[in-house]
Amino acid sequence: MHPADGAIAPSVLAQAVSKIKQRVLPLFVIMFIVNYIDRVNIGFVRSHLAADVGIGTAAYGLGAGLFFVGYAIFEVPSNILLQRFGAKAWLTRIMATWGLAATAMAFVHNETTFYLLRFLLGAAEAGFFPGVIYYFTQWLPASERGRAMAIFLSGSALASILSGPVSGGLLQLDGGGLHGWQWMFIIEGMASVLLCGVVWFWLDSMPSDAKWLSAAERDAVTQSVLAEQLERVKHRPAHGSPWRLLGDMQILVFCFIYFSISLTIYGATFWLPSIIRKMGQYSDFQVGLFNSIPWLISIVAMYAFAALAARFKHQQAWAATALVIAAIGMYVSTFGGPVFAFVSICFAAVGFKAASSLFWPLPQSYLDARIAAGVIALINSIGNLGGFVAPATFGFLEQRTGSIEGGLLGLSVTSLVAAVVVFYARARPGRKS
Repeated sequence: MHPADGAIAPSVLAQAVSKIKQRVLPLFVIMFIVNYIDRVNIGFVRSHLAADVGIGTAAYGLGAGLFFVGYAIFEVPSNILLQRFGAKAWLTRIMATWGLAATAMAFVHNETTFYLLRFLLGAAEAGFFPGVIYYFTQWLPASERGRAMAIFLSGSALASILSGPVSGGLLQLDGGGLHGWQWMFIIEGMASVLLCGVVWFWLDSMPSDAKWLSAAERDAVTQSVLAEQLERVKHRPAHGSPWRLLGDMQILVFCFIYFSISLTIYGATFWLPSIIRKMGQYSDFQVGLFNSIPWLISIVAMYAFAALAARFKHQQAWAATALVIAAIGMYVSTFGGPVFAFVSICFAAVGFKAASSLFWPLPQSYLDARIAAGVIALINSIGNLGGFVAPATFGFLEQRTGSIEGGLLGLSVTSLVAAVVVFYARARPGRKS
């Protein structure tokens, strides 16, 4: 039953939000798990690529990072097309193409094909992450997005936990004329392709399409999201396109913060297996198990920080605290040997993964919904260039100096700077002076 005065019944909205979370969040988490595994599984085959294909340390670092160049170039166009074709069709398309590109990684035979396929994988994945964030802005009121983001981002932490044992196990599947690392790419890539059917039949593009919500629940969600958008418009004139916001200092602040977070996450992701291998004579499967530890810790941290931010507010302060923890962990990791570095990175993971989940509610609440998809994609694409800079720099440093200590110190400094800059990020648009 609709309220006579057009107001939203809190109980109806709460029921709708509960149904939405139960339906879409598990699927998005699964999608993010397979997405993240396909993105970072090369961290486990660095030594295999060197032995079987002749790809050296610097070439590995460059190839790992080229993924993010393709990602950055196609991110904004992909998310704009998502608005045109709808989340259901476009997210299914994204998943199919990245699965095929990930599978093709099995046929890398020299540095050129390695560079090309990593670039194509990034181009194929472009639009997925900001597309899901934009999906939340259309389906959930602002008060619910922080927790939804924490659950969604737990997919990357779960993927990091699972990717070690899974990829390590698959690496032992030598046979059929293929090496274990080739079987790993084929099986993990095809898992994404097969999941496309589930995405197509399970997702709806807009709340108005959701037959599994009652009419009252569809109206409650639509009205709640619209009311928040009207409130933003009241404080901020409409913009004709996302590109006009490039002159907005807040957007630049958001880009820098997310770049700093991504720099640390991917610096740890792509080089952590190599640090673990220096700890002792471990099999691929054992390396994978050790690799899971910091990401398991980070899941607890993400939920704890999200709960604290929801209860005590001050999103910027909690994000800054997480960034300081990341900075301390990366700095201390340079003091001892590989075991000490591993323990320190476990501590740093508490900070950089929590900072990632605490960051996104800030631009979500700030942006005009009419251009949110394009701008979120812009922030994500520029921010994710940290994923190019970190592995490329680490690969260069290790090949030239035999150590990545300078890179770890750089990550620490960048996180500290971001911890200060985050206080200049507004969660809500203010009136122009």
